[in-house]
Amino acid sequence: MVTITDYTVKDIRFPTSLDKTGSDAMNDAGDYSAAYVILHTDHPKLEGHGMTFTIGRGNDVVAHAIKHLAIKIKGKTLEELTADIGQTWRMLVGDSQLRWIGPEKGAIHLALGATVNAIWDMWAKQVGKPVWQLVADFTPEEFVNAIDFRYITDAITKDEALEMLREARKGRDERLADAKRNKAVPAYTTSAGWLGYDDEKMKKLLRETLAEGYKHFKLKVGGDVAEDRRRLGLAREVLGYDNGYVLMVDANQVWSVPDAIEYMEQLAEFQPYFIEEPTSPDDIMGHLAVKNALKKHNIKVATGEMCQNRIIFKQLLATGAIDVAQVDACRLGGVNEVLAVLLMAKKFNVPVVPHSGGVGLPEYTQHLSTIDYVCVSGKKSLLEYVDHLHEHFLHPSVVKDGHFVTPTAPGYSVEVKPSAWDYEYPNGAWWKSPEADGIANKVIV
Repeated sequence: MVTITDYTVKDIRFPTSLDKTGSDAMNDAGDYSAAYVILHTDHPKLEGHGMTFTIGRGNDVVAHAIKHLAIKIKGKTLEELTADIGQTWRMLVGDSQLRWIGPEKGAIHLALGATVNAIWDMWAKQVGKPVWQLVADFTPEEFVNAIDFRYITDAITKDEALEMLREARKGRDERLADAKRNKAVPAYTTSAGWLGYDDEKMKKLLRETLAEGYKHFKLKVGGDVAEDRRRLGLAREVLGYDNGYVLMVDANQVWSVPDAIEYMEQLAEFQPYFIEEPTSPDDIMGHLAVKNALKKHNIKVATGEMCQNRIIFKQLLATGAIDVAQVDACRLGGVNEVLAVLLMAKKFNVPVVPHSGGVGLPEYTQHLSTIDYVCVSGKKSLLEYVDHLHEHFLHPSVVKDGHFVTPTAPGYSVEVKPSAWDYEYPNGAWWKSPEADGIANKVIV
């Protein structure tokens, strides 16, 4: 029996605003950050690590919220938490007083994602498997029992889910073989696409990622239509139109619905596969209107990184408002809630392309895309990769020949090296160094 004896929560902030990494139409200069939790146990070599991604200010709010959740599992055994992992999720999400300030949304739900994922990390380490393999070895009944179906049974029932999962076991061995030879999860890159990058840096990075085997590339848009037309033109000069290279664009919620339609019609000639976050992530009918308007241009609509729970996804999927579901590993309430969205996406025949544009997110989502391919949809889709800050992780995500290398280390891949503690805010070594003088005033709370 392994007992959770304590927890540590850290506010880690990396100064990515200095080089405009992560810059887009809505977020000019974010500092990639992690509200990070470690669950300690009475076992000398077993801990659970989880994190939630933010972009700087407010990371401390999420970190503090994690403490309110982590204390609820202090003193419990890992065995009692995992014997019914679905009930554990419901226990954590069901605290009525915490729920009042964030009913399955906001900072409380971000904190839930970190805490729940830390449990899954510990569980996978205990059984000696990566999280994707832990889930892949579930029976359909175990998979379904991990999910809280409250609020989504009008879209999918437990019986429907069981039938889908049993059907998905056909061809599973072949898909597992793909995973073992690192061909389960095709990658796309946003590395060249940040709005703050100049033309030469963008073109240089596009050429470099082409050489690395990428076929799918995403650029940020939404600042100025003339400037975006010029940048997309430069990108197409590098990529061409007829050689199989796919371009996607991302507006990060900057437009109202009519603006999104008008703006994207002016970018249609560059043949974007999808427009990501064309408007408010809460606007289901707005996404549907954009999708219907852009269908004639063969431009799909994608969203999900700010969709905070399975209920929003239910509406986006059931109404047909999106063509691509971009689940986030920690904006949703951890692995449990992601599994619910994977099943709904399968039912409504919408591919899952997780949001991974942030520190730790590719490490998480490589597991989720593998689960979707092996256990749920049976279809390969895409997964975003950004090449920033992986050096701080013990088991960083890796892309080779245009595909994610399937994780093999036990756990959920987000455990960091001691180098990350230099960026703990505000007392880490980096934040006390002269280098921080130029941006520290931006993140003081």
